Amino acid sequence: MKNATRCVSLTEEERFGAVSTPIYQTATFRQPTAVEFGEYDYSRSGNPTRSELEKKLAELEHARHAFAFSSGMSALSAILKILTTGDEILAGDNLYGGSIRLLERLPRLGINVRYVDTTDVNNVRAALSDRTRMLLIETPTNPFQRVSDIAVLAELSHANGVVLVVDNTMLSPCLQNPITLGADIVYHSGTKFLSGHSDVTAGVVVVKDESVAKEIAFVQNSEGTALAPFDSWLLLRGIKTLDLRVEKQCSNALAVGDFLSSEAAVTRIYHPAFASNEARLVHERQASGGGSVIAFTTGDAEFSRRIVESTKLCSIAVSFGSVNSTISLPCYMSHASIPAGLRAELAPPRDLIRISVGIESVEDVVEDLREAIRTATGTNVVAISKAVG
Repeated sequence: MKNATRCVSLTEEERFGAVSTPIYQTATFRQPTAVEFGEYDYSRSGNPTRSELEKKLAELEHARHAFAFSSGMSALSAILKILTTGDEILAGDNLYGGSIRLLERLPRLGINVRYVDTTDVNNVRAALSDRTRMLLIETPTNPFQRVSDIAVLAELSHANGVVLVVDNTMLSPCLQNPITLGADIVYHSGTKFLSGHSDVTAGVVVVKDESVAKEIAFVQNSEGTALAPFDSWLLLRGIKTLDLRVEKQCSNALAVGDFLSSEAAVTRIYHPAFASNEARLVHERQASGGGSVIAFTTGDAEFSRRIVESTKLCSIAVSFGSVNSTISLPCYMSHASIPAGLRAELAPPRDLIRISVGIESVEDVVEDLREAIRTATGTNVVAISKAVG
């Protein structure tokens, strides 16, 4: 089946014939006898609504197992628990700020973390050590949209006994399937494209290895971080339109990129379609679209702030992937949580603007940005005139 069909179809026939998965809003289940369990006993351990969601997620990512968590960060936290004292993580140097914040807690547990530019496999090869057990990447990255070759990194990782973990949030399963390219574990912030409506916080872990799946399942159950029934239902509902939304958002983002490329105020655009030839070829080989997140710089932090604050259609908000267009300064929002000691090395510049393009009429989005840039430019002219006067 094609993605559009996978998104809307049930993974198996619902027991009562419902064409939409019901919300099993219950904490516990009646058992057949006093000494045996049925298929479900307690919703922390398993729930029919969440089970349908997890089957759907595994199907979309072409994997054997999927697990739904209460947030993207709880999903990443569960993955990190497969490591032990003495292990080492090589992490991409352009990860989401919250991921870096969590990784920086690991050294106290005896787990070393080093950051490396994963867009060049030679950098990763040189950084590998006898302690390295995990390679953690985003591709494209947030917010610089840097592209890493999943298949090449998978081959290198497996040759060195390293688990390759890919954050696929930026593209969703409709555009990229890292498992099919050799990744061992894939995770998402389900809050983003999978939900698509800014109305649920969720995380997803997808794995292909049975032993790793058992470890993730243990953490999910024992720590109680599984996604609740109602939130699971919301995520299932969002996935039904995932393919449609992503297609429209990708198209809109390209139009926004074309507009930005014509603006004198924009110094650089970050999106796979506007990347170098080498990066674009790698991306096109492993993904079927560039996604709807686009970033750009102006060379002036105050000017960028004025642009963001002058938009009317694009809401100033964290997160991305929703049907509504949002805009932000990552340095102050999504990546503000990068620890102070790493900000100079890993934080985005203050003039970087990130836009998550929604499903609105793209003419309206472009006009909103055009007017915001015009307003911000006018403000700068007035400020300069006053300073000179």
